[in-house]
Amino acid sequence: MLKEQTAIVTGAGRGIGKAVAEALADQGCRVMLAARSEDELQSLTQSIRDAGGKASFCRCDMAEEDDIAALVEKTVQEFGGIDIVVNNAGIGIYGPLEKSRTVDWDRMMAVNARGPYLLCRYAIKHLRRSPRAFIVNIGSVVSHKGYPGQSIYTATKHALLGLSKSLARELQPDDIRVHMVCPGGVATDLVSHARPDLDLSVLMQPEDIADAVIFLVTRRGNAVIDEINLRRAASTPWA
Repeated sequence: MLKEQTAIVTGAGRGIGKAVAEALADQGCRVMLAARSEDELQSLTQSIRDAGGKASFCRCDMAEEDDIAALVEKTVQEFGGIDIVVNNAGIGIYGPLEKSRTVDWDRMMAVNARGPYLLCRYAIKHLRRSPRAFIVNIGSVVSHKGYPGQSIYTATKHALLGLSKSLARELQPDDIRVHMVCPGGVATDLVSHARPDLDLSVLMQPEDIADAVIFLVTRRGNAVIDEINLRRAASTPWA
């Protein structure tokens, strides 16, 4: 169902973003990969192409508005339009709030909240031209909960959830669907840094989150799922 559609995936160099990009390409989607590491982007682009998929990349720091504008422009120039935006890029700096720095707040808000806002803002006019437009924002369990040592990170993910809720209503008349995917513990570098106490073998894998994204963007019926919350099997149900 995604053949010849075009997706932008941020934070595509590794982890969840990489898995989402590969899954979209496997479904026939043309994928524009965005991240800060050009080496990782080049490697993934080549891997997707070797597998018969279509991919290109654009080095992009989600804290830089000019980079985001260039990402959208390059996607439209190379692929002719935009059908899917996956806001996955995110960073985390952890520790007690009283020991945090203002620069930590500014950097995380810039990447985790302001970046998705800017990408959506630049992409909307192109998404309106698509008959099957989607925005999928990758949140977190802390989009709803709060944990010690994660105050700033949690604030950014709450902000992304609020943005998603309002934007979904705003874009409903344009038939652009806005979804939120909120996973708990996933075996990524970010989670290893935030929770070094966790056993990575019992965490979700990036491919599990990619499956949820594919589920959302391959369905266009009258039933709409606004948000998918995912937890690792070892965690407490309904907690």
